[in-house]
Amino acid sequence: MSETETYYEFGTAADRWDRAQMFFDAKEYLTAARILGGLVEEVPEQVAPRLLLARSYYHSARLGKAEEELRRILELDPVEAYAHLMMGRTLERQGRSADAAPHLRMAEVLTGDFGPGGDRS
Repeated sequence: MSETETYYEFGTAADRWDRAQMFFDAKEYLTAARILGGLVEEVPEQVAPRLLLARSYYHSARLGKAEEELRRILELDPVEAYAHLMMGRTLERQGRSADAAPHLRMAEVLTGDFGPGGDRS
């Protein structure tokens, strides 16, 4: 084991996924992100590890990194409603409301949640 590696990063992909979720649930977002970074490198086409990585970045206020991951997710799956919602929230948190608005609208459309008084016709 090198100085930069920890036991968190060892084991099968399933072990590391479980470990990352455990750290995320414990609000240890930086540790979760470290584990998930390796998983994302191994399986770049899978959305779930990227989405949890983006959430880890968001919750640890690494908003630029969250935005990068969310853009990759939306390239892989343009109708991933939660990614649109997270992108909107991430952009809002960066003070970019105008950039956030289309993502928030897309999330509403994809989930059918038009808010109070929204048109559902």
